[in-house]
Amino acid sequence: MGQGTRVADRGPAALALSDEVRWHAAEAMEHYDYIVAGAGIAGASAGFALSNGARVLLIERESHPGYHSTGRSAALYVQTHGPEPVRAITRASKSFFLNPPADFAEAPLLTPRGLMFIGRVDQANALEQCFQESTRTVGAVRRVPASEARAMVPVLREDYVAGAVLDPEAMDIDVHAVHYGYLRGLRGRGGAVVTDAELRGLDYRGGLWTAHTTAGEFSAPVIVNAAGAWCDKLAMLAGAAPVGLVPKRRTAFIFDPPAEIDTRRWPSVHDVGESFYFKPDAGRILASPADETPMEPCDVQPDDLDVAIAVERIQAAARIPVRHINRRWAGLRSFVADGLPVVGYDPRAAGFFWLAGQGGYGIETSPAMGRLCASLAMGQGIPADLADSGIDERMLSPARFAS
Repeated sequence: MGQGTRVADRGPAALALSDEVRWHAAEAMEHYDYIVAGAGIAGASAGFALSNGARVLLIERESHPGYHSTGRSAALYVQTHGPEPVRAITRASKSFFLNPPADFAEAPLLTPRGLMFIGRVDQANALEQCFQESTRTVGAVRRVPASEARAMVPVLREDYVAGAVLDPEAMDIDVHAVHYGYLRGLRGRGGAVVTDAELRGLDYRGGLWTAHTTAGEFSAPVIVNAAGAWCDKLAMLAGAAPVGLVPKRRTAFIFDPPAEIDTRRWPSVHDVGESFYFKPDAGRILASPADETPMEPCDVQPDDLDVAIAVERIQAAARIPVRHINRRWAGLRSFVADGLPVVGYDPRAAGFFWLAGQGGYGIETSPAMGRLCASLAMGQGIPADLADSGIDERMLSPARFAS
């Protein structure tokens, strides 16, 4: 969720309101147990989990939830993605995706796809490293000879692909169904979602945060900072120190394959050097140069050069003519220096809870991440299944950046 950048004074003169005006405003203000700033996948999953026993409000600057990164994602459920703590949270999300609550969604959230990393002769070491790392998480991952890789994806060039690694357990995620399942579930539990609610200021008084938005004023003891690429800017509104969040652009586009090419059973194909990927998408092909270009938080747009680079790389690896780009877009994936999410209460701003830095893993980790957020926000510690996987509060806490 994009937030305003003006820093609000947390003292009595914040937003030029006198004590008398504040008193009367508070009488008309709506009160909640938690205000979640940002209604993308992070905020929606956290709000869904928190609403199981608490009164929750999601506020969103845009006119509809998920306008930025969530609505621009081509997510796969891949248990071998990212650093080990991220993999543990992804694994802990699988049961929810496969068996969501009743009425959460009308169709399966995951469908089989598979993920195949391909490599040239000079990438043999990278393929072996990929295999070794992946098998620690998914035992079914296996090496695939070039001939089998080409049998699975017949357009792959003989002079390019020397070998591959296949993760047969990777699955497509219905991002829209997951996101709106959280929002629908939140509302069903008595929570509220307010859109067109740009956050203009935050101030803390008497154990309560007051959120001053373009849709009104709301208060709660806890603010959950789930504003995606804007999390550092929102923290400044609260008087909290930023954690060094770096939003990075990821470009994607869709094109039609020739009519004679049947893509339906292809796995998602990724270069082991992470310089491109492509996958089937409703009869078309979705592709990306896997770019990570640092950007300021914004309504990011695709760069034509990135699209051209992806086309060139894909055509070097596969005989797929790209005659026309049907649609192109870009999203922001946000990271902190150590590549791990930031989850927990700010060490210096009372009642200010971080849910940030989920990088490209936000959707596939969302069920367990929502539970983790709710448990920590309620003072109940790390959920047992995540603790058993080696997750502890210190590795994710914003306090690790306090120095």
